[in-house]
Amino acid sequence: MSTSATPALTRPLPGDGPRLAVARRPRRDIGAVITQIGDARLIAGVEIEAAAVWPDDRGFFTELFRFGNEGWTRGFSPRAQVSVAVSYPGTIKAVHYHRFQTDLWAPTCGQLQVALFDLRVESPTFGHVNTIYAGALRPWRLRIPVGVGHGYKVAGTESAVMIYATDHFYDPTDEGRLPYDDPDLNYDWDLQHK
Repeated sequence: MSTSATPALTRPLPGDGPRLAVARRPRRDIGAVITQIGDARLIAGVEIEAAAVWPDDRGFFTELFRFGNEGWTRGFSPRAQVSVAVSYPGTIKAVHYHRFQTDLWAPTCGQLQVALFDLRVESPTFGHVNTIYAGALRPWRLRIPVGVGHGYKVAGTESAVMIYATDHFYDPTDEGRLPYDDPDLNYDWDLQHK
């Protein structure tokens, strides 16, 4: 979809900041599955960075966030917050969006099916949906900009650990939520039997 989507095909989301809306998707699917960094189908403004992992006989080490004025963590300041979430197999945590906050996600254990929804009416990828499988088997870190709805499902039989940083302290008034089974998003959280 483009920014020329008609109002009949969208549901505006209330709040200050950028103009956000849900683009109604007639087909239930998981959108474009992103399997390579730099994939042209990636939602505008979303960034993926491969984590360098150093395993040895004691376990592994990886650097998650190096805050500064350039690169993946640009724009983060001393007001950044780092948190961790542990989710059990099959758990779905979705769909959230922010009008002022950028998220950096680093799934470190387990495997996640990450769903991204471009809710920004003025975005060249408005209405696009991406699915990214990330975690222990694909150690990618994600930068999720303002106005991109996001959520995940824990895939497989192990719990997943998500370490994430936000460029603002938690503010419940900045977090919008949509049901994981929102009929307009029409995202297919079921196991994809291929």
